[in-house]
Amino acid sequence: MQRHFFNRYVELDPFLDEAHARSLVQLCEDFGSYGMYSEEGLNDGLGEGLPQRFDAAFNFLRTGGRLGPRDSDLGTLVARTNYFRETYAYGEQVFAPGIEALYQSSRLIEAAREVFDRPIIEPAIVYANLLLPGQELAVHTDVPEFRGLNRTLHPQWLIVVAHHSGLFDDYRMPIATSVSWYQDTNGGEFAFYPDGIEGAARAHDVHFNTAVIMDTDSVFHGVDRVTEIDRPIPTLLPRMRLYPEGGGHWVVRDGEEEVSRYRWDDMRFSISWKAYCFRNEAERAAWRNRTDDLDATTVIDALCEDLKKRGRIEGERPPNRALAELLVDEYVKFPPPSVS
Repeated sequence: MQRHFFNRYVELDPFLDEAHARSLVQLCEDFGSYGMYSEEGLNDGLGEGLPQRFDAAFNFLRTGGRLGPRDSDLGTLVARTNYFRETYAYGEQVFAPGIEALYQSSRLIEAAREVFDRPIIEPAIVYANLLLPGQELAVHTDVPEFRGLNRTLHPQWLIVVAHHSGLFDDYRMPIATSVSWYQDTNGGEFAFYPDGIEGAARAHDVHFNTAVIMDTDSVFHGVDRVTEIDRPIPTLLPRMRLYPEGGGHWVVRDGEEEVSRYRWDDMRFSISWKAYCFRNEAERAAWRNRTDDLDATTVIDALCEDLKKRGRIEGERPPNRALAELLVDEYVKFPPPSVS
């Protein structure tokens, strides 16, 4: 049975005053080098040997992405989603001086209140994503958070499953997410499904100084392919990094070895902002004081009991990896490929 999530969203155009928006392009360059999102390790224990987000990765490899298969080579498919990311602010820590005004943006806080209809908004993180020509983001939902269960301590795919199962809603931390853009990008549309997986995708064109805010933990979304240039995507390995060289030029390096060069105008840069949304101070206090937390064992036991009721498990639990794949298959239902 498909779950129907709260799907309100707000678009901001323009988002910031122009000088502030342009300063964020310089901030991106001043920050320095960017590592790969795929540097996050493999799972241990439950889901052993699988990537943290194997749910989205396996769906992308199976379907070829939102617009269907356009590549047959596995290495090319992997390179298309091997993008670059770094964190600008987290909690009270600021890693990119100059990001503070966006981190505490009153406009984003008001939009978050509108999306979730909750008055208390606490900004939590700001990070940047950089995609090269020919890259895209597989359709997915973001990693949610529950009291006692988060991505720093537990497998990311398991937390996604917990949310999509609907069994732990009383413990969920509603998170508003804004994505904002500071280029007129060729391709790279932000595609999302506000009416659920059976509805049409909305493909939001990426324009300078615009933003959208929604519940990305619940609403499936992705990034369509950034327009390709006249050479293929190179093999991209997790140890590689992306460096600015000034004058609108960037280079991917493997240690000291140059892998590939790009123009800023051919890349795609976005900033994501996330904030917790609380109904009242008591709800925020329960989170801060950890007075009513979940634990991973309780989650796994409840999911397995539900699988038994659904007739998906008979007798003993499957081995760790098989159980992980069964949980994703049962609870995380992706929108089909579409040309919408």
